[in-house]
Amino acid sequence: MPDLHPGKYGPVGCAILADRIHPQLVGSDIGCGMGLFALDIAARKLRLDQLAERLSSLDQPWDGDVGSALSDAGLDATTFDASLGSIGGGNHFCEIQAIDEILAPEAAAQAGLERDRAYVLVHSGSRGLGYSILERVLSNGQAALDPASDEGGSYMDAHDHAVRWAKLNRRIIAERAAVAARAELRPVNDLAHNLVERRGSRGDDIMLHRKGAAASDRGLVPVPGSRGTLSYLVEPLAAMQTEALASLAHGAGRKYDRASMHGRVRGKKSDVARLERNPYGGIVVCGDRCLLVEEAPEAYKNIDRVIADLVEFGLARVVATFRPLVTFKKAQSIVALSSGKREKSWKEDRR
Repeated sequence: MPDLHPGKYGPVGCAILADRIHPQLVGSDIGCGMGLFALDIAARKLRLDQLAERLSSLDQPWDGDVGSALSDAGLDATTFDASLGSIGGGNHFCEIQAIDEILAPEAAAQAGLERDRAYVLVHSGSRGLGYSILERVLSNGQAALDPASDEGGSYMDAHDHAVRWAKLNRRIIAERAAVAARAELRPVNDLAHNLVERRGSRGDDIMLHRKGAAASDRGLVPVPGSRGTLSYLVEPLAAMQTEALASLAHGAGRKYDRASMHGRVRGKKSDVARLERNPYGGIVVCGDRCLLVEEAPEAYKNIDRVIADLVEFGLARVVATFRPLVTFKKAQSIVALSSGKREKSWKEDRR
């Protein structure tokens, strides 16, 4: 895919067919993906500074009924369920967005998109659950599992549970964001981009691995840029489904690794202030200075070029673009000064 970049166990931004299961090609964040949700509130009515402050509750554990949420989703309990409703670190985020432009009105109408509404885009996964599954499988080194074996079946059972868990996690995060926005929400689409699926019948299995590649056979696909650019909603085109293994790019993809970003973007107070805003007048909430630098827009490829490649090769057409209003990664406390100005006091996240 055009967002291809190096990963720990192999490339990120690819789809791979194999006759065995390769857990390392799925990675540790099994089921990680993007969920797009529509809010029943006009974007223009949002007070962004207040919304940014209320979204800080996402740093706290979800206070909902975990047992009921798991039961409703048909999921068994695990030791990792206290993490439900949490974003995680790295490039994960919860972003409140507004439609910038609709380019395919008919497809947008079928998806229920409304020009003036606010939207929530959530990027998160299975948290420690997926990591524990990969660690267990790789405890004796790299693994290539026979899909018909007990070991292969056990991995797939745990994998499928983590994929559903991650989808539930994104929904809960979106619901928490909707509460912060004083709104109700409706799902537009949710797609995992770290997973493996059977293609063919049992006994003649071929395994489709996606690592940083969104499934393109399940409706419209959200393709986010960096926090300083537009995000896209695209419609996969049927003509190229087979050639592209029913997959699309999942985002802009990293251009520079995290370590090198500390030499490319300074962490001084003035630089931090710049990174707390986006070119559209929106707010970036990230109380971790290191993460703020590592996730700077400069770290990512040009999302417009990535989308142009998908369009040029007949993989997708653009339905709509979205601009970022508030991008939440980690909380920061905001203290009102006597002068009426706001001072940001950074908190270290030790969790």
